[in-house]
Formats: sequence, C-alpha cells, structure tokens
Amino acid sequence: MSTSPAVQHDQPPIVACTISRDVQIFDLLIEDMEAALGDSWGDLSFEDAASFLSQPEAKSLQFVTIAMDSEDEDSLPTISGVIAAAKAAKVKVILIAEDVSPTALHQLLREGGDEFVPYPLPENELARAIERVLTAEDPVETPSGESKFKATGDRSGVVIPIHGLAGGTGATMLAVNMAWELANIEKDDPPKVCLIDLDFQFGTASTYLDLPRRESVLEMLTDTESMDSEVFMQALLTYGEKLHVLTSPTDMIPLDMITPEDIQRVIEMARVNFDYVIIDMPSTMVEWSQTVLELAHVYFAMIELDMRSAQNTLRIKRALQSEDLPFEKLRFVLNRAPGFTDLNGKSRVKRLSESLGISVEVLLPDGGKPVAQAADHGAPMAEGIPKNPLRKEILKLAKSVHDVNQADAVEARA
Repeated sequence: MSTSPAVQHDQPPIVACTISRDVQIFDLLIEDMEAALGDSWGDLSFEDAASFLSQPEAKSLQFVTIAMDSEDEDSLPTISGVIAAAKAAKVKVILIAEDVSPTALHQLLREGGDEFVPYPLPENELARAIERVLTAEDPVETPSGESKFKATGDRSGVVIPIHGLAGGTGATMLAVNMAWELANIEKDDPPKVCLIDLDFQFGTASTYLDLPRRESVLEMLTDTESMDSEVFMQALLTYGEKLHVLTSPTDMIPLDMITPEDIQRVIEMARVNFDYVIIDMPSTMVEWSQTVLELAHVYFAMIELDMRSAQNTLRIKRALQSEDLPFEKLRFVLNRAPGFTDLNGKSRVKRLSESLGISVEVLLPDGGKPVAQAADHGAPMAEGIPKNPLRKEILKLAKSVHDVNQADAVEARA
C-alpha cells in the first residue's frame, strides 16, 4: 500500500504548545486551546519542553502555555528553565496556575512570564491573554497597569482610611480622587501614593479608575505571612504612572476571610514603601476594622445631611467609645453640603454637629451629574472635570493633608 505524503491531508503549522506535568489534568485548557487554535497546537512535558524550544522546529511557535498546580512548585527550577528557553527562542509565555503560591507565581512572572491566567479558566480569558501577548510590542513592555515603581522600604507613610457611614455618601469617590490629587500635589517631587480597596465584596476603586481586577490580589491577601515587598508590588496596578492601586479581589469573598494580622501586614508593607496610603473601607465594621483604625493617622468618616448618617454616626461613636478605641481619630466629612448662600442648610449642619457631639470639619459641595459621569468613564475628576466645585474642594483637602504632613516632617527633623 502506498504511503506517499501526496495522499495525506496537509497539517496546519503548530503555532503554540501546552507545557505541563500532564495536560489531561487541565481539561478546560484543552478545550480553550482547541477553541482558539483548532489543531494548530501541540503538547509537551516539562522534561521535553526545554530541549524542543532550542530546536529549529520551535521557530514556528508564537506562544506556549505553561500549566501548573501546587504539586509542581517543587519543579520550579525546571519550569524556570522552560521559561528561559522560550524567551531565548522569542516565544511568548502564558502561565496557567491553580493553587500556586503568590511567591512562586511572582518568581515565574519575574523570570519572563508574559501573562497569567488562573485555573479553572474564566470564560474567554485564555483567548484574551493570547491576544494580549501576540499584540504586545517587543521588547515586551510592562503589562498595562502593572506597577513599575520599585519597593524601597525606607518610607513612613501617612495612613488615611475613608469610611462611608451610610450607603452612597461618596467614600470611594473621595478615596480615589484624594489619592490622585496627592499623587500630583507636587510637580518636581510628587509623593508616592498607594490606594487600597478593602471592600472585598463591593469595592469599586478599580471601576473609578478603569483598572482590571487581578487574581494575585486574593492570593497575596490569603498568604501574607510569605508576602515580601516584591510580591506586594506585583499585586499593585498603576493609574497614570503615578497612583498605585491594590484593587479589591476579582470575586466576592467574606469580609472576615482576611484576618487582622493580614490587614496589618498589608498596611505596614504599603506604609514603608509609600508616602501616603489611602484606604477605601467597607461600610460594614468587621474584626479588622479596629486594626485599620489603630494604624490610621487620620480616619475620614463620610456622612450626609440626613437621618441615616446621624443615626449611624451615633452607633459608631457608641461602639468605639465603649471599647475605648480612638474615636478622636475620626474626622467627619459632609458630602453634598449646602451651598454658601443656603443659610437654612448651614443651620441644619450646625444642629447636626451639636446634637451628635461631633465636629464636621470638611464640607464637600454637590458636584452634580458630572461626578458620576467621570466615575463611569474611569477617570479622576481632575482629568475630566477639573473645574467642578467638588473637585476643587478635594484638591484643597489634599493640599491641607500634604501641608500638615510636610510641617510634621520638618518638625521631626528639627
């Protein structure tokens, strides 16, 4: 019987390979590779991959996906060798990881991994990762939003949590915009600012800045004992190359899943690497809320001129004072405050302060619909609506905070 190649169907060129201990473990990866590439991909073991990538046949490869789970962490040197061989062959590397520690994942990304996708694979995420690595310019640039700032560990940052005492009082709005104003407060030597979203369930700081959420955030939060400055910086994204952001996790998680010790380590890591640490707090009080309050230099409490805010202010005041916690750290910020000519409204503010036994130190005007539109566009007010009265007041607040901090620093040096 003839075996001439003339009777065989033309095989499509192999443009990608999966590399793993056993690809059958990652059945969803097989499905997604077939959906994206048809028959134009192959499979290699860790042991065979490095030698294959050094062969001329590997020149047709555009990318490889390295799939691993917790059992493969003992084989990190081998996997690192595969990544090195791929980079030498100018082949892109997508890491597919399940239950892999943040430290191991960070090491592989640092050694040349171009993209990371968690396993089980989110819908269409592999296809998007393939598109990103194939359209990236060479030499490979830092992935969009990833922090370029190097950790120094020589700072002593000011910790400023912002807590909405009722729904819709604008805590995230203030946190995002104040962080951006502080990051731009000086042209020549701007301070380093880190924005941390601790609302693990409904945090929207990433939405306000049009930043993606990353799986590495949850991995870092649940393994803070092994977190170092490099792991922490790897979890951050940047906005405008100035503001560094730790977004809330991709999926909703219980607020008490993270311990007070975890929160303390994260805030301390941010504090020693940044000049300002702005924290967007959840409205709910949890066990680690006390940790944040004790670490805070000043704690902004957002309220409005309504009964909800008044009642909740009394609740938090009683709760903190009954536990002998530092209620005096709270600085009350009234959002949508009455205008300069609204004498009746100003009288209501005064009565609110007196009846609650608090001082409302910051009055923020109602910025109207443009504020919500700026948030929907994923940009701080300073970029989209710089002349908005609300933006101007937030800038004044940021300048005040910065001036006080600078004065304290001068006094400390003296």
